[in-house]
Amino acid sequence: MVHAMIVYEFKVKGKDKQYQAIDEAIRTSQFIQNKCLRYWMDNKDIKVDKYALNKYCAVLATEFPFANELNSMARQSAAERSWSAIARFYDNCKKNIKGKKGFPKFKKNCRSVEYKSSGWKLSETRKAITFSDRKGIGTLKLKGTYDLNYYDIKQIKRVRLVRQRYQCRYQHFQVRTQYGRAYRNSRAQEICPLGRLAPACCLTASL
Repeated sequence: MVHAMIVYEFKVKGKDKQYQAIDEAIRTSQFIQNKCLRYWMDNKDIKVDKYALNKYCAVLATEFPFANELNSMARQSAAERSWSAIARFYDNCKKNIKGKKGFPKFKKNCRSVEYKSSGWKLSETRKAITFSDRKGIGTLKLKGTYDLNYYDIKQIKRVRLVRQRYQCRYQHFQVRTQYGRAYRNSRAQEICPLGRLAPACCLTASL
């Protein structure tokens, strides 16, 4: 049986203050990614791996109050993004790929923040999601055509808030499945006036 991940995307509805809180959470995630990359670059003489970067997140949380406001697993997700770029660079070097090896670069325009199994909670109706860390995002309404009541909460492995073009925001839910078919990506989109995508929230769940 093949394990697959399904991504569901929903439009989010909230107040301007909540949208600002989402943007702040995204900026904090970008800050952590860049700090982890800098930590790797400045410590060539010691072993810096995925686990070392996860531990470094705790150091950043104590050093920077705004970083501590972000959920601990969201901080780890940001560190994992940095390590993913570093690991890809290492792999390219080992494979002796011609040309540029893809040396990791600092992020300038990060557009998402990812939560794992904590820091969020779906409402009983599955029509709203509440973020409980100290960024102040609060409860957001979910707008989409997918019925999340079909899935167990434990199947939802990751939740990602995404800011798209035109200041649109999405919620991604990552769901793990045991179907005998490959990964698929499902999107629920609504079109705003002038053809702009409406603010939304994407949820990635695991069946």
